[in-house]
This record gives sequence, C-alpha cells and structure tokens, in this order.
Amino acid sequence: MEESKPGLVLGKVYLIPTTLGDNAPLEVLPISIKRTIENINHYVVENEKTARRFIKKVSPSKPQPSLHIETLNKYTDPAVIPSYLDPCISGHNIGILSEAGCPGIADPGAAVIKVAHERRIQVVPLVGPSSILMAMMSSGLNGQNFAFNGYLPIDTPERKSKLKQLERLSRDSGQSQIFMETPYRNGKLLLELTKTLQKQTRLCIAADITLPTEFIQTKSIHEWSEMEIDLNKRPTIFIIQA
Repeated sequence: MEESKPGLVLGKVYLIPTTLGDNAPLEVLPISIKRTIENINHYVVENEKTARRFIKKVSPSKPQPSLHIETLNKYTDPAVIPSYLDPCISGHNIGILSEAGCPGIADPGAAVIKVAHERRIQVVPLVGPSSILMAMMSSGLNGQNFAFNGYLPIDTPERKSKLKQLERLSRDSGQSQIFMETPYRNGKLLLELTKTLQKQTRLCIAADITLPTEFIQTKSIHEWSEMEIDLNKRPTIFIIQA
C-alpha cells in the first residue's frame, strides 16, 4: 500500500451519480457533476465502456486517452481494491461512478469508500438521482422508517419466506420495506407478491424513474392482483407496507 509523502495534500474521492436510464445527463444531474468530471482523470467504475460513454456525454471535449480507469465489480479481487486509491496518495482526485444512480448505494463502490475512510482520505458525495429514495419519496408510504433490502432470494420457497418475513416486520414496526429485482424477472416477482402477501398490504411499484416512461403507483395487493402491468426489462423499485 502506497503511503503519502510528507507535506503532500491527499486527493479526494468524489462519488459521482449517473443517470438512471438513457436520458440526457444534464436533464437530471446538476452542473456540479460536469465540473467535477472535467477536473478528474482517475476513475473507479463498474463497466469501463459505459463509464467512458457517460463521461463523453457529460463532457464531450474531455480527452478520453487522459482517463485512468479501474474496474470494480463482482469479479474484482478484493486484494487489489486498496491500490485503486493510490492516486489520492499522490495528490490526485478520484471519481467513483455507478452503472446507474448513486455510488455506494446497492453498488460495489462501497468497498472503495470503506478503504478511503480507513486511509483518512476525504469522501465527497455529489447530488444526483437515487431510484431508491425517489421511489420512497413518491410512494406515500412511511418515509420516517424504512429499510432497503436489496435483491431477494432467487429460490422461490426462500423468496416467499422472505416476503412473509418482511411483511411481518412491516406490520409489527410500521417500517416500509424496499427491494428490487433483476429487470427481466420483475413480472415473476410481482406475481409472487400478489399470491404471497396479505390483500390489504400496500405495494408501491416505481419503474423507469426519471425516464419518459416513468410509472409510480401505490395500491393494495388486492388491487394489483386485478391489474395487468408490463415491467419486463424496466428498472423497478418495489416497496411494501403492511
């Protein structure tokens, strides 16, 4: 692990939100994102190709050859993650980009942020869209007490058990329970929700947030069971409250 030199000012880690879909970045992102990207050449990203495309959209004049990009995803060896912060030790700022939304939230960038705190490197979160918070904001459910549960188990019996557990927890504590699914399995999850949960339990479905096809509605499980909705391949947040 590279150590800082005496008198050298450490670089900072900037958490740079990205768009939630294929829309113009500056329609949903503040101008501070553009200014930050124009001043940073070192990045940690989930996918280099999509990260370069995003940077080019935000700052078309930024030279792509000047970018130093490290990839962080489920295939990354945890042992190499501390080295991603070496540019900070040399005084360079680093940007962390998520594939969609805010770094560190349902995102592998949290592993780099953890090391940054351990190495006393300043972490700077920037303003941008979070599908989780935007869904919660617009749900009409309990915004004073909520929990994000990430992805539910893939195995059907385990998932049904987990859903019943979350429903009980919501009923006993008043806590809204937030979760998500791989977009091509959204339809199957919705069917399981309508068959597993109590009819009076409320469910918010928030799909394609910030996109022209945005859909956000909260209804009872009984009401959803009588509706047809196509969520296939649409990024979606689900929230229940019993």
